[in-house]
Amino acid sequence: MLMLVRARPDADHEIRYESRWTEPVLDVREYGDGFGNPCWRFVLPSGPSVVRYDAIVEVSGAADLVVADAPLVPVQQLPDEALVFTLPSRYIESDLLLDDAWRLFGGTPPTWARVQAVCDWVHANVEYGYGLSGPSTTALDVFKQRQGVCRDFAQLSVALCRALNIPARYTFGYLPDIAVEPPDVPMDFHAWFEAYLGGRWYTFDARHNVPRIGRVKIAHGRDAVDVALSTAYGGATLQSMVVWADEITEQGAISQDTLPVSAGMPSSGPVADHDGESPDPGAVAAQARG
Repeated sequence: MLMLVRARPDADHEIRYESRWTEPVLDVREYGDGFGNPCWRFVLPSGPSVVRYDAIVEVSGAADLVVADAPLVPVQQLPDEALVFTLPSRYIESDLLLDDAWRLFGGTPPTWARVQAVCDWVHANVEYGYGLSGPSTTALDVFKQRQGVCRDFAQLSVALCRALNIPARYTFGYLPDIAVEPPDVPMDFHAWFEAYLGGRWYTFDARHNVPRIGRVKIAHGRDAVDVALSTAYGGATLQSMVVWADEITEQGAISQDTLPVSAGMPSSGPVADHDGESPDPGAVAAQARG
């Protein structure tokens, strides 16, 4: 099995503490995939298994950056590594949305405004709701059916951007409810996208369509296939999943002295393992768990 739950070490956050715990003890090896995402690789034994990841991550107190005058980059000036994010992929058939994309957005300014127009349209025209799409739903399906979850909002936005020759990559991670009213549903992983403008990648989120605070990026890729939470080679049934990401306030701040010594680590080091003994859930007050 492959698994992606670890906060990406080189993203716009700083990892202060992290640990991994499995039951039974599994031989987990981490490697970087073709997009630089930290992937775990291991063999599941017969019977039930538990994989837990905990982290404390320092993030900016500012919301997602908005640079209204950031220009689109002509294709001939794009860096080589950005070109793959202009092409169709398994779940993002941007080549089949060319006419629609240019009809809807071709008249917008060749700046940040064009990507924002894509977000505005997707946010206004796609109904959000659990059970409205499935694992095999593609961007074209969402464009036709006009319904889905955050994964579908992100993939359709990416497809429309790519059809407009704007490099865009599917991104997912943890998103705590900071400065917003929490929804009345269990927390889950969240998907958004990044677009290449003015010489760098910027965050966009058609699902919420407002700048948010506290994103903790796990991975990015061409589409949801590249950054699936888990990929099983054989029969494996997910029995339950718990995800939570909460803000540590100044009143609830945690010092390094309160962290489990066996799992404490510098942000540049490998993930520390707990071999068999369940970690004390009270030792770390705010964690992201998958």
